[in-house]
Amino acid sequence: MDPTPLQDFLDAASSIIWGPFLLIPLLVGTGLYLTIRLGGLQFLKLGAAMRLGILRRKDAEAEGDISQFQALTTALAATVGVGNIVGVATAIGIGGPGALFWMWVTGLVGMASKYTEAYLGVRFRATDDAGEKSGGPQYYLERGIRGPLGKVLALAFAIFAVIACFGIGNMTQGNAISSNVQNSWGVPVWVTGIVLTVVTAVVLVGGIKSIGRVTAGLVPIMIVFYVLGGLYILLVNIVELPGALALIFTDAFTGTAAVGGFAGSAIIIVIQYGVARGLFSNESGLGSAPIAAAAAQTTHPVRQGLVSMTQTFIDTLIVVSFTGLTIIVTGVWSQTDPETGEQISAALMTGQAFTHGLPGQWGHWIVTIGLVLFAYSTILGWSYYGERNVERLFGRKLVMPFRVLFSLIVFVGCTVELDLVWAFSDVANGLMALPNLIGLLVLSGLVARETRHYLKHDPKLTATKAEVEAFMAGRPGWEDWKAGDLVGSSRNRGLRPGATETQARTDDVSTE
Repeated sequence: MDPTPLQDFLDAASSIIWGPFLLIPLLVGTGLYLTIRLGGLQFLKLGAAMRLGILRRKDAEAEGDISQFQALTTALAATVGVGNIVGVATAIGIGGPGALFWMWVTGLVGMASKYTEAYLGVRFRATDDAGEKSGGPQYYLERGIRGPLGKVLALAFAIFAVIACFGIGNMTQGNAISSNVQNSWGVPVWVTGIVLTVVTAVVLVGGIKSIGRVTAGLVPIMIVFYVLGGLYILLVNIVELPGALALIFTDAFTGTAAVGGFAGSAIIIVIQYGVARGLFSNESGLGSAPIAAAAAQTTHPVRQGLVSMTQTFIDTLIVVSFTGLTIIVTGVWSQTDPETGEQISAALMTGQAFTHGLPGQWGHWIVTIGLVLFAYSTILGWSYYGERNVERLFGRKLVMPFRVLFSLIVFVGCTVELDLVWAFSDVANGLMALPNLIGLLVLSGLVARETRHYLKHDPKLTATKAEVEAFMAGRPGWEDWKAGDLVGSSRNRGLRPGATETQARTDDVSTE
């Protein structure tokens, strides 16, 4: 089969979904609306959320499968990936330095979206037949939105998420690892594929607890390792930093003039690529992170929502910023290939910036090792996302076969060309985001109301489990959530064995 027609179709679909009239305004608009409705929550409570998630790390005596910190690192594992290295370079390479500004905007308003979806993920989580927590848009869209609309949105999300996990969360990441390892150290792609498949399978067989332990150890190390390299480059080029920042802010609203073979970009291209790659990197509004949040041991959905919100800050306002600023201050974004006279490939930009900014081979090593760790952690995080949606669609019986299949597909991604897969991933990502963003808007009243109530009584997020239960007593749905009443498959309206339809109906929440 000639892949060209399919490639053309996917490219056309992606341009519509990620164009200026559909997902981009919906994504930014939803984040902005939630920011206003939540009273700028991401700015007021960021410090308290960071202390809870990163310093305290867990809620004592709370229900769940993994700690709040492990839920955060699992979500970070899935988001801090190739998008933080290649995706940022692509946005700047096509849209110019101003694209970084729009990535920041996406991150700032996206924190409100991430909080909202994580809150809902915990609020409407279920417990599967193995006793593990399961949640995300595939549950809260149906249980939070009454009638056929919620069912359709939940089903659509689950299908798109399973499809997307093999693209964005598997093959593209494996391909990035194998190609970079081959280019750096000459290791054949099939060797990398075998090793990666085996180590992935070993972790995945243990389920979310195994994934949580690995990501809790791996993610902080890989982020600190990468950020320290970027920090050194910025310090060495400190005199260039003010000019780079000025360029980012001016080009965000003017576009970029032609450089070498680069044709320049109109303002709409700057915004489009900044927002699109911003979501690709931090996944705010995509609906993936609340799947990890739902497994967290937490005494209240607000607490995990705030912890999960810090994921977007770390991913976009820290890791993405260091990548983008190093590319700009070193001037790599405007360099041309001496052989072709055209702008250097986005895939090479970050590596070139670190090589140029660090002594010896340090830059090359940091980018290669960073990309390998980022991409591998993304594989682990997205395996869990896919697994939970397989459980939602087909039941627990297919979870283990999915883990095995997912591990085997890693080998395929390592060893084949993936032009079609990249295009398909963009489409699948957009199709995931659409039903989730609609759900966030519809359920925003519930989230805002319950958030205000919680923070009125626990503004510093220091309340004990007993204190939380005291001021939550009598709130609609609280006793059901505390008792784990949202148990079982939502194909059966979320009923646990022995529960009644009346009990299920009391869990449906007004969307006022």
